Amino acid sequence: MPVQNTNRLWAEFLILFVLAPVLIATLLPATVMFSALFALTALGILLLHLTPGFRWRALREGMAEIKLRQMLIYTALMFAACFAVTMLFAPEALFFLIRNEPQLMVVILIFYPFVSALPQELVFRPLFFRRYKAILPNGWAAIWLNAGLFALAHLMYWSWVVAIMTFVGGVIFAHAYKERASFPLAVLMHAIAGNIIFLMGLGVFFYSGNVVRPF
Repeated sequence: MPVQNTNRLWAEFLILFVLAPVLIATLLPATVMFSALFALTALGILLLHLTPGFRWRALREGMAEIKLRQMLIYTALMFAACFAVTMLFAPEALFFLIRNEPQLMVVILIFYPFVSALPQELVFRPLFFRRYKAILPNGWAAIWLNAGLFALAHLMYWSWVVAIMTFVGGVIFAHAYKERASFPLAVLMHAIAGNIIFLMGLGVFFYSGNVVRPF
């Protein structure tokens, strides 16, 4: 690949996955952080569309990797893990939305997979691994890097609990996409995890109104 193209990819990569999340988290008021994040996601999806050789229909590949038994086990493990995290760090929030705003919980269950999990997966999996393949490390190093940057994208919440959860989630979703070659599986696993997080009450860590910057 010509040096000029490599430099451009590095510039895009650093701006999109490093600089922009840090600036959003450190400079913007909490009230507009989500708008900025959605704008950044839209830019990422546009870059994916412009990626040479990318075809949207290719994202349907890998449906066979979605196996009912594995998904049931994964869901059960996510319930157990999120219940433990909630009881350790926010026991008062357990089932908060179910107890206080059940209609909002239903809305989240319906729309989270489409308005949050899907666009995030488009940016952090196909865009990350396809457009920037030439500058990424090989093998599992790319997955660890992907997970780290996925956690960095959530820096705006200024919570080490969020950082750990999103890093672990990033490893799981990146593995589903890269190692099992299934974008649908990555989206489904992300959607299940996100909905369980809100069901359990861990949404308190992902609410901009609770953001407290350490400076």
